[in-house]
Amino acid sequence: MAAKPLPELLLSQGVLTPAQLQSAQAHAAKAGCSLKQAIVQEGLISEQDLTSLLAEQLGMSTIDLATYLIRPEVVQLVPEALARKHTLMPVFKIGDTLTVAMEDPLNFFAIDEVRLRTKCAVKTVLGGGSGIRHAINQYYGAREAAEDVAQAVKDAASPMPPKREEELAEDAPVIRLVNLLIMQAVKEQASDIHLEPGDGTLRTRFRVDGMLREVKGPPPALHLALVSRIKVLAKLDIAEKRKAQDGRFRLKMENHEIDLRVSTVPTQFGETVVLRLLNASQMLLSLPQLGLDKPLQAQVEELIHLPHGIILVTGPTGSGKTTTLYAALNLINEPARNILTIEDPIEYQLPGVSQVQVNPKADMTFASSLRSFLRQDPDVIMVGEIRDRETAEVAIQAALTGHLIFSTLHTNDAPGAVARLLDMGLESFLVASSLAGIVAQRLVRLICPKCKETYQPAPHVVRETPLEGASKLARGKGCAACQQTGYKGRVGIFELLRVTEEIKNAIVTKQPAYLIREVARRGGMRTLREDGLAKVRAGLTTMEEVLRVTQLE
Repeated sequence: MAAKPLPELLLSQGVLTPAQLQSAQAHAAKAGCSLKQAIVQEGLISEQDLTSLLAEQLGMSTIDLATYLIRPEVVQLVPEALARKHTLMPVFKIGDTLTVAMEDPLNFFAIDEVRLRTKCAVKTVLGGGSGIRHAINQYYGAREAAEDVAQAVKDAASPMPPKREEELAEDAPVIRLVNLLIMQAVKEQASDIHLEPGDGTLRTRFRVDGMLREVKGPPPALHLALVSRIKVLAKLDIAEKRKAQDGRFRLKMENHEIDLRVSTVPTQFGETVVLRLLNASQMLLSLPQLGLDKPLQAQVEELIHLPHGIILVTGPTGSGKTTTLYAALNLINEPARNILTIEDPIEYQLPGVSQVQVNPKADMTFASSLRSFLRQDPDVIMVGEIRDRETAEVAIQAALTGHLIFSTLHTNDAPGAVARLLDMGLESFLVASSLAGIVAQRLVRLICPKCKETYQPAPHVVRETPLEGASKLARGKGCAACQQTGYKGRVGIFELLRVTEEIKNAIVTKQPAYLIREVARRGGMRTLREDGLAKVRAGLTTMEEVLRVTQLE
């Protein structure tokens, strides 16, 4: 990397005058610090601007360590003394390559020292000195278990007067504790973290594969400090404890970007906090990966290639509706189509698709955005959810004027979606004319492959459920890989209601959902439970799981 010396670079770029440079050099000599530190300390240029200038000069990437989560095992690779000596911080390791943030990435002696110590190839990125020093203070010591960190905070605070909440939120041990909690959740593939205060207790739970599970968490004494830290990250009002608040923030861990949505609610014993984890770097799933068998996949693909109409995906919260919509959009995403989405929030990045985030403060609601989209010459529009009559009416208008609309509804089954639309006050003939198909879905847990075993079901189980031909079923015994649950991962079960002429007639005459269901069954629709039982016979999941998520059938 050919680069000008720093003084020459700053003068040639007009960042400093010769007099300012001379003053900074004198400050550096007197204070015993680097020239970069002296320039920043004298307020001649911000550290961020200086880092950006050097990155451009060197052709290097920059990194903001404040937004990164670094695994404890990566921190352990580089001794603290070495990190402090050269102002560097290990960030992540992929294969045999260790990425290191450095204040001076041209310090080849430091790079060689890290390479010899870690036995890894070293890739360098440029970081601000203060950010790296803050990360060193924050992470070294993170090898302690969560309870040890909590005890350290408790011991350190006990002889001192109570700290203000803003100070608590910036305590390095508290920062480490929150980071460890998030890293543990990511490692266990949790979708949510719950922190729930009680009478002298603090319950910590992770939602994994749709089920809440209690985990060992921090002691109750740290509840206030943890809530304060999470509020700071989510840019919420620390002092406000009487109202519910919502916010979000983003962190990076290795090559993953994690969006965290934060919700706080005041309770009798303090604020309950729930963090929803969305992995922005997660790979998009295809229709077969979602759990659609070949015949059903062919029918769904036929629907999503229609030129116009409304396709709805229904199910309760957390049933994978948005993931299914993304898989469908990804399948028809091509340069010949203009695809627009309005979402809350944007969960995946779709290249080539114009994605809009709901923002009520700027009047960017589902309905208003949908109206705006119709002036953008769209072919396909995805509306995150139809929540009200206004959004439904605009969606129907769009479908009837030649657009393909994807959206979701919260109903228990596919026929129930028709009843929901009619309950909104929509004209039955408009619903019948615009609807193309409805997919209802649930998620069932997959049997853990590490501890999977076959067993002979009891005769009454086979008699009472349509499991003919299934002499043996599968289940998980429970192991360390699945936290002794017997399940690992999830797959969808589906029912598809295609709006045929018979279904249209039933909608126009406002037939109840159970009669529409009978018409659909006669037309070949397989119910959620039937699709689930097919997956039981295939050894993918268990009877208990299918009955749990289809108990209303």
